[in-house]
Amino acid sequence: MAATAAIAAPAPPGPEVGAVGEPPGSAAPVRGFVDGHSHLMSYEAFGGMLLCGKPFDPDGIEHALTDCPDHFPNGEAAWFENFTRTGSPVGTHDPVGWPTFRSWPAHDSLTHQQAYHSWVERAWRGGLRVLVNHLVANRQLCAIYPLKRNSCDEMASLRLQAQRTFELQDFIDAQAGGPGRGWFRVVRSPAEARQVIAGGKLAVILGVETSEPFGCRQTLGVPHCTRAQIDRGLDEMYALGVRSMFVCHKYDNALCGVRFDSGTQGVIVNLGNFLSTGRFWTARTCTGPEHDNTIEKAGAIPPPLDRLLPRGVGLPLYPPAPHCNTRGLTGLGEHMIRGMMARGMIVEIDHMSVKAADQALDLLEAEGYAGVVSSHSWTDPRYLSRIYRLGGMVTAYGHQAEEFAATWRESRPLRAELGRPGYGYGLDANGLGALPSPRPGNASNPVTYPFTSFDGAVTLDRQRTGERVWDVNVDGVAHYGLVPDWIEDMRLVAGDELVQDMAAGAEAYLRTWEAAASRAP
Repeated sequence: MAATAAIAAPAPPGPEVGAVGEPPGSAAPVRGFVDGHSHLMSYEAFGGMLLCGKPFDPDGIEHALTDCPDHFPNGEAAWFENFTRTGSPVGTHDPVGWPTFRSWPAHDSLTHQQAYHSWVERAWRGGLRVLVNHLVANRQLCAIYPLKRNSCDEMASLRLQAQRTFELQDFIDAQAGGPGRGWFRVVRSPAEARQVIAGGKLAVILGVETSEPFGCRQTLGVPHCTRAQIDRGLDEMYALGVRSMFVCHKYDNALCGVRFDSGTQGVIVNLGNFLSTGRFWTARTCTGPEHDNTIEKAGAIPPPLDRLLPRGVGLPLYPPAPHCNTRGLTGLGEHMIRGMMARGMIVEIDHMSVKAADQALDLLEAEGYAGVVSSHSWTDPRYLSRIYRLGGMVTAYGHQAEEFAATWRESRPLRAELGRPGYGYGLDANGLGALPSPRPGNASNPVTYPFTSFDGAVTLDRQRTGERVWDVNVDGVAHYGLVPDWIEDMRLVAGDELVQDMAAGAEAYLRTWEAAASRAP
């Protein structure tokens, strides 16, 4: 990237942003927030018909923020939305998005677009400096969902989402007056990220969270990939710009065993594990302090998924909790991690079983490799000290303000002991997880509008899109644009010290990335 492109002035905010002022450039040490885990392009994943709406459309917002066709006329047929929102496949919602937005986006609506580009712009103007955009895929979920317009091949989906990310960059550039002039910049190195942030723009890092990287699934324990296939896959992802990757996600694969899901969602994911691998999860009662999430007592698989289980096959019974996956890191998984280290990539430890995470950390510690991240609170908390000691980074899942503040407080003694300032969030926007809900009991000390960003450079009022006006006190983080409001809410709960520690988060992430990238040839 040319220096002139990095320092071109951002365009003034559009009418959907709800922010006045421009973020200042920030040289080292960077001051600003990091989102270590979100999914801007997941609308193209899972067959392309599961998530409704897009982060941008060349023909305008009225084409981008529309509901899925099968959700009309009243949401009754939207069984996946209903189930993930209420726990029942039965329900209704107003499918009209732009301009009324009566039912969505909402913090607990998981199948509707949460990261429209002007909402992300508001978060950037409000303090976001580094955003890790994870390309995401799940072949089995794609196969299960009956509607699709895209291939279920995970690598094809990742390529398409990378393409869409660069198209979004071009779209924002065009709005700002030409190539390199937009506020959204995909970066391939820590040095480029620092240059972009110094120019007052958002550094976007590509990551990958997929269940079968490079086709590395397994059937009855037999792997479907080779070391050469992994090497080619890593080379391809690196060439696309990917710098951070998960080794496994949701289902056991040929690389590692996973950390279980709990509750009814766990029942469904366990069914997916069976359909993907030919086996349900296998668990033992843990003997050490670390453990995976508890597998709940087997219940009924909700319709229409119940039809996917073969006749006479039922969910297994498990030993007493705490539960640990019997599967750890395989030889192929170790090969992938070594390949990531050789390329200076960041290893995502979340979603690994404790057995796999323990083995992976042993491997990273033996090499003194700092490039390890827990990006959305999906690992045993006892591993955080090992991550920090390596020089890694933790970005916590985006819970409501009081809960996130409590997580931040718990982290402080360890980070102070190890000299690791800087805290981040992994919002998991568009990742089939709820965004932060309204803070309970906030009537006595609500967020007051307008308020200013952490650095005083930008004034933010209630965010308006079309006919809808959102208020974090009532709506929580209904979409990505309300992240600055959520951080302001946390300031009310925990004080300016929390906000300033989070404002050191982008620098902390970049230092972890720099330590990893320094190991590449």
